[in-house]
Amino acid sequence: MPEQTSNRLANETSPYLLQHVDNPVDWYPWGPEALEKAKREDKPILLSIGYSACHWCHVMAHESFEDPATAQVMNRLYVNIKVDREERPDLDKIYQTAHFMLSQRSGGWPLTMFLTPDQVPFFGGTYFPDAPRHGLPAFRDLLERIAGFYHERRDEIERQNASLQSALTGLFSPRGHDPLNSAVLDTVRSAIAQQFDERDGGFGTPPKFPHPSTLERLLRHYAQTGDERARYMACFTLEKMARGGLNDQLAGGFCRYSTDGQWMIPHFEKMLYDNGPLLALYAQAYAATGDAYFADVAGRTAAWAVQTMQSPEGGFYSALDADSEGEEGRYYVWSPEEVRKLVPEEVFPVFARVYGLDRGPNFEGRWHLHTFVTPEQLAKETGSDEAAIEAMIEATRAPLLAARAKRVPPGLDDKILTSWNALMIRGLAVAARHLARISHHPSTAAADLLAVTGRAHFSRLDVVSATPAPSSAPRAPSQRHLDALATNGGEICGLGRREWIDAATRAMDFIRANLWRDGRLLATYKNGSARLPAYLDDHAYLLDALLELLQVRWRTEHLGFAREIADILLSHFEDREQGGFFFTADDHEALIQRPKTFADEAMPSGNGVAALALNRLGHLLGEPRYVEAAERTVRLATTLMDQAPMAHASLISAFEEQLYLPKLVILRGAPEAMAAWHGRLLRDYAPRRLVFAIPADASDLPEALAAKAPKGEAVAYVCTGTSCSAPVMDLDALLEQLG
Repeated sequence: MPEQTSNRLANETSPYLLQHVDNPVDWYPWGPEALEKAKREDKPILLSIGYSACHWCHVMAHESFEDPATAQVMNRLYVNIKVDREERPDLDKIYQTAHFMLSQRSGGWPLTMFLTPDQVPFFGGTYFPDAPRHGLPAFRDLLERIAGFYHERRDEIERQNASLQSALTGLFSPRGHDPLNSAVLDTVRSAIAQQFDERDGGFGTPPKFPHPSTLERLLRHYAQTGDERARYMACFTLEKMARGGLNDQLAGGFCRYSTDGQWMIPHFEKMLYDNGPLLALYAQAYAATGDAYFADVAGRTAAWAVQTMQSPEGGFYSALDADSEGEEGRYYVWSPEEVRKLVPEEVFPVFARVYGLDRGPNFEGRWHLHTFVTPEQLAKETGSDEAAIEAMIEATRAPLLAARAKRVPPGLDDKILTSWNALMIRGLAVAARHLARISHHPSTAAADLLAVTGRAHFSRLDVVSATPAPSSAPRAPSQRHLDALATNGGEICGLGRREWIDAATRAMDFIRANLWRDGRLLATYKNGSARLPAYLDDHAYLLDALLELLQVRWRTEHLGFAREIADILLSHFEDREQGGFFFTADDHEALIQRPKTFADEAMPSGNGVAALALNRLGHLLGEPRYVEAAERTVRLATTLMDQAPMAHASLISAFEEQLYLPKLVILRGAPEAMAAWHGRLLRDYAPRRLVFAIPADASDLPEALAAKAPKGEAVAYVCTGTSCSAPVMDLDALLEQLG
């Protein structure tokens, strides 16, 4: 009987699963059909977890899953299940943790796990090659050996499985101890400093990841204590990342991580879930320092997200692939000859000096743009004007982007995930808040300066070779960063503050229209179809995003949506006995574990974000249920925060706002009268301050907000905990009160 060559992924919506629909492997999606078949036929399960933008997932697929001989072995010995980790983070969380426990090595993707028919893993790894290399066995040989082990040594597997289940239960069920005190805020700051890379920024050894939760923790520590060292570590790292190849120097947007310590060569996929938090972080860094470069980076990141990743329906797509035309990074790299033909003659030496085209290739015989010399350094070395150099660099963007657009682009993962959209909505709202005073289009400045400077003074470019480290001192806003404080802001990179708010609002409206059904949230959407029950992260990130969006554009219906999301967290996710929130709802599909995790991973901790957002919402509405749930969450995680503070930065920030309560400023009045007040308050970096401008004619307000009535053209109420100030009728008096 011939082997079956079709599989059961054709009806799936995941772009990753659809990439495997023509494999000769008899793939099943995760579900009852596959699990029941494994039990009925007493076959082990081969579980393969990956995602569409994953380079090594593509490599393993090409080497093994597209190979008929390997597929024949897989089909004969296993029930083969393919999972998109972005659609099923619940499964990924369980089996990544199990992989670490079984192998004592960190995991990653592709994740290759071997399970018993009752879903318990007994062996696993990540990428396996098609032939022995890198100290790894050939995948086809491994398949035969693991299947033999399953059938011949069942008793050993059962004993191991019992131990693994017990270990997972203990790991996913932490116990708290005595309440934390403020010492943990200094402890986490010290732990971060111990890992800080003084030369290149970031933390630890390559590969280097951005760790936005850690960087935000440093900025928050600086805001609370005035600790300049904390500010330096955050801002030095942010500049190094933005100047490096991790950041797309032409179009904006950050790649997943750097393979080296200098942030030069990334793993080239661009993920929405990285760029939302980084957008917020660069805007916060600008607000904290006044450094115009951070504003530029935030603006380009926002422009990339809105122009490239936002769907016509309003939701944001998930990712751009690392590969194009079968090669990682091919879309992004250049040769000096290509660039020389595309940019003005007088500009090329400047561009080459800044981005390393005057050096040897840095990526597989080609050049990936990385800032080797900043415009500030080059101006000092050559005695030239920094603004003229910046203008020349700016003038190269349009022709290079136009040429790059003619290449075969990386694949787009066009599914829309609730949690990742929430992170981008928050990022856009935070950027709109803090960048309200940016008001000049850089390309206009570039054109004006080029017209005046011409070739400028670059006679020393051929002999200068020093490359000092970038300074972390704030750069004062140049003329193109005029401090025009208006509520509609200005423009940066072609998108202004109002456009960012509009984009965030469209995405939120998309979620409400398409992923909110019968009073419950769904996790993923593609091609008109929403599916899969939402997870903790979906709810926590969305609640946080709603509170940020409400600060830049008040909509009472968004406040109502926030209350609905908060109530679902308490009714379906909270552990009422021990505290904290499970990753899956109480009516979710039964798996081998119901995880309750607290550490920041690639994304911030769902428990940490839930505790922060619930505490804020509880104080805004005067609702003790939310505040108490947030306190129980932090209390449960105290041991974890003490033992590994750097891994729990989001939870420590939530604790900080329980120790030092958030300050809520409620503005009431006519929008035009509140505009100056609102804009002035939003531009500050005050992470524990929330500002809501509620129009005088807003209806259906909850009692706690309705009681803060309009008085005259504009009035402010300042509330901390359960106490509120008398109405403040003067902006200067309000600023003095806020300190």
